[in-house]
Amino acid sequence: MNSKIWLSSPHMGGNELKYINEAFAENWVAPLGPNVNGFEEDLEKFLGEDTKVAALSAGTAALHLALIECGVEAGDEVICQSMTFSASANPIAYCGATPVFVDSEPETWNMCPAGLRQAIGDRIQKGKKPKAIIVVHLYGMPAKMDGIISIANEFDIEVIEDAAEALGSTYKGQPCGTFGRFGVLSFNGNKIITTSGGGALVCHTQEDKDKTVFLSTQARDNAPHYQHSHIGYNYRMSNIVAGVGRGQMEVLDSRVEARRSMHDFYVDIFKNIDGVTVFSEPSSDFYSNHWLSAIMVNPQITGKTREELRMAFLEDNIESRPLWKPMHLQPIFKNAPFYGGGVSEKLFNDGLCLPSGSNLTEEEKLRIAKVINDFFGQ
Repeated sequence: MNSKIWLSSPHMGGNELKYINEAFAENWVAPLGPNVNGFEEDLEKFLGEDTKVAALSAGTAALHLALIECGVEAGDEVICQSMTFSASANPIAYCGATPVFVDSEPETWNMCPAGLRQAIGDRIQKGKKPKAIIVVHLYGMPAKMDGIISIANEFDIEVIEDAAEALGSTYKGQPCGTFGRFGVLSFNGNKIITTSGGGALVCHTQEDKDKTVFLSTQARDNAPHYQHSHIGYNYRMSNIVAGVGRGQMEVLDSRVEARRSMHDFYVDIFKNIDGVTVFSEPSSDFYSNHWLSAIMVNPQITGKTREELRMAFLEDNIESRPLWKPMHLQPIFKNAPFYGGGVSEKLFNDGLCLPSGSNLTEEEKLRIAKVINDFFGQ
């Protein structure tokens, strides 16, 4: 059997061990240390001077703390993009709140501003103004942030950006994760850079960052003994993990370039295949890191389905996956309110994510291309 081609595998740069070894040499293996501070500073420099970053154990932890700092409590409602991974919605439930899901628009596959406005208006009419809005930059594609921020400001609702998939993406030149009150980053093993597991919360004030660090370190009051006036969490990133992140930050730009090159690779392959559309930026306002390259397969035109293509890849030991199943279709959220049409359902039914790693070899690309061309009879 051919060797496995993964959808998105980790890609080390080489200097990660330098930072890890320094931590061992200096005995900084405890939760905090120079690597945590250095990683946060690297991220702040990359995202812009008006950002303050808190390194945490996971992107999910970052989103949970963002909701807490936005004042979300049991019984509240939080608007969330439906077309996303469950980690965008689960922290709403952690808070005892109810998610209100909004459909996507077809250009960026992200939250539809018109659907957002409809959802807010209807929830207010029902006597329940949402506490926060979670918008996701799906697969690295920036959402239509002008419209979303404008609506949020009009109704005075905090925006949390789930930029877990979008480090290195920009909208109108501004980095994703810096538009809302908070931005969420992920460094999971399959992300554009990885710390093996980890995340960060992007803030805009030192006060918000300080509160994030306080809550993520068990909310210990300033006292010589262990005293707690707030519920705390064990969400801080370790110094060893942050060392991996520091090494990864050195190669972030080249990883974005490689992912975008994979997107161009698929654009070239599918340019003469009718009925297949490669997920691409709608205009020059959008700059995607193309964390994952994805396509839509129209079975009426191609005579084939995305599931048949996925199985063809699988026969050659190549991983591909359907797009995220919308949250409003998930059993756990079946009773949650939903606003929109059928955009996210169609994306799920006909969409497929393709191998997009920054470390794919030319030989592996040839294997991918052969499966596609054989499948579509090219």
